[in-house]
Amino acid sequence: MGFAKKEHEFLSAIGLAPENPGGFINGKWKASGPVISTVSPSNNQEIAKVTEVSMEEYEEGLRSCNDAAKTWKSLPAPKRGEIVRQIGDALREKLQHLGKLVSLEMGKILAEGIGEVQEVIDMCDFAVGLSRQLNGSIIPSERPDHMMFEVWNPLGIVGVITAFNFPCAVLGWNACIALVCGNCVVWKGAPTTPLVTIAVTKLIAEVLEKNNLPAAIFTAFCGGAEIGEAIAKDTRIPLVSFTGSSKVGAKVQQIVTERFGKCLLELSGNNALIVMDDADVGLAVRSIFFAAVGTAGQRCTTCRRLYLHESIYQNVLDKLVGLYNQVKIGDPLEEGTLVGPVHTKASRENFEKGISTIKSQGGKILTGGSVIESNGNFVQATIVEIASNASVVKEELFGPVLYVMKFKTLEEAIELNNSVPQGLSSSIFTSKPNTIFKWIGPHGSDCGIVNVNIPTNGAEIGGAFGGEKATGGGREAGSDSWKQYMRRSTCTINYGTELPLAQGINFG
Repeated sequence: MGFAKKEHEFLSAIGLAPENPGGFINGKWKASGPVISTVSPSNNQEIAKVTEVSMEEYEEGLRSCNDAAKTWKSLPAPKRGEIVRQIGDALREKLQHLGKLVSLEMGKILAEGIGEVQEVIDMCDFAVGLSRQLNGSIIPSERPDHMMFEVWNPLGIVGVITAFNFPCAVLGWNACIALVCGNCVVWKGAPTTPLVTIAVTKLIAEVLEKNNLPAAIFTAFCGGAEIGEAIAKDTRIPLVSFTGSSKVGAKVQQIVTERFGKCLLELSGNNALIVMDDADVGLAVRSIFFAAVGTAGQRCTTCRRLYLHESIYQNVLDKLVGLYNQVKIGDPLEEGTLVGPVHTKASRENFEKGISTIKSQGGKILTGGSVIESNGNFVQATIVEIASNASVVKEELFGPVLYVMKFKTLEEAIELNNSVPQGLSSSIFTSKPNTIFKWIGPHGSDCGIVNVNIPTNGAEIGGAFGGEKATGGGREAGSDSWKQYMRRSTCTINYGTELPLAQGINFG
C-alpha cells in the first residue's frame, strides 16, 4: 500500500513525483535501469518509485561532466563561490521540506533531518568565504634572484559516494568545497535514499541553469554498487570521496589507488566516551544519552563504548538507565519522538544478530535489547554491561547499542579507547587540566576527533572531520581540508641572468 494523498502533495511541493528518473545527466533527468521502490523506515510503505541509471547513462554523464569541467575551472574562484552562495539560498528556501524528506526516507527525527540540511547550508556559507582564501605559500629560495611559491589548481572532477545515514550533509561537506576549488561533482547517493539525492540535485540544477552554466557541472546518479565501482575505476575522476563501511572502503581504496587516483575515506567509527571520577556527572549523562541514542545509533560518531571510572560507575549507570527507560521511540515526524526507526529491515535483523552475539559473549542487557513489534524497523535503545576484552566490543554494530565498562586509571582508559581498529571520535569528561592535556597529546586518544566534556558526535563544520586507522584517514569540511580537492604545484621562477643550482652544486 502506498502513501496517502497528502504525502504525494508533499513530494510535489519539493519537486518529486510518484515515479522519478534517477539520473541528472547533462541537464536532463533520465534513467533506464532497474525500477526500485523507496520506503519509509517507519512503516515500510512505499513513498515513491525511482528508476536507476544504466551503465550507458553513467558513461554519458561522465562525458558531459568532463566537458563541463573546462568551463567551470576557468571561472575565477570567487565567482564559483557566488554560485555556491546561491545554492545555499536555494536550500534555505526549502529547509523545512528537505528536512522532512530526510526524516521520511532515512528515519531520523525531524529536528535532526532539518539540522542535516542546515549543515549543508552552513557548508555553503563556509565555502563562499573559502573561495577568496585558496592561498598558496611564498617559500624562501636558497638561490639568488629566484622566487619560489605554491600554486593550487582544480583536479577536474570529484566523485562523491555518500551513505544513507547522512544522505545530504556528507554531499555538502564534499561538494561545496569541491565546487569552489574549481571541480565538477559526480554524486552517487545511497541506493535507499534516492529521493533526497534527486531533490537536492534539482535545487542545484536550478541554480546552474539560472546562471547559464553547463548543467553537467553537477551530475547525479541513483544506482547500486555497479555505479560506485564505475566511479572508483574511472580515470577521469582524480579524487573519489567515499563514505561507508571499512570493508567496502578498503575495496574502493584499492581500486582507486591502482589507477593512481586519490581517495578520501570516511569509514566506520567505534567511538568511546570516558567519564573520570572528577567529571560533572550530570553533563556527562546528558552527553552520553544524546551521543548513544540519537539517529537510532546510526551516526558514524555514535558513542558505542562507555568507560566509567569505578568510583562513579553505578551512579552514572543508574541515571543513564533511568533516561533510557523514558525515551520515546516512534514516528520520526511526530513531535516528542527522540528515536526513530533503524533504516532498513536488514538493519533491524543486524540488531537482533548483534544482541545474540553480545549475549553469547557474556554481555548483560541492562535495558532494551529487543525489536519492537510494528510495521516499521523499530528497536529498543539498549545498554549492555560487558567485559572490555569481549571481541564484539571491537566491532561496529550500527544501531542504538551502548557497551558499558569500568576502568581504574586514566592510562587504562586511554589504552581501552585506542584498543579498537577504528579511530574516528572520542570524548573524555574531566575537570583536571593535566588529564585534558594528556588526553589530547601524543600519549592520549588516537582518533581524528578528540573531545573534552562534549559528546562524541555533533562536530562543527569549521574543523576537519575524519578519523584514523580503519576510519580511513580522510578529512572533510573545515580547516585546510580544501587542499585534498586541488593539486599543488611548487613553482620556482628565475628572474636573473645566472643559473645557480640548489644545494650549491657546480655543474660545469
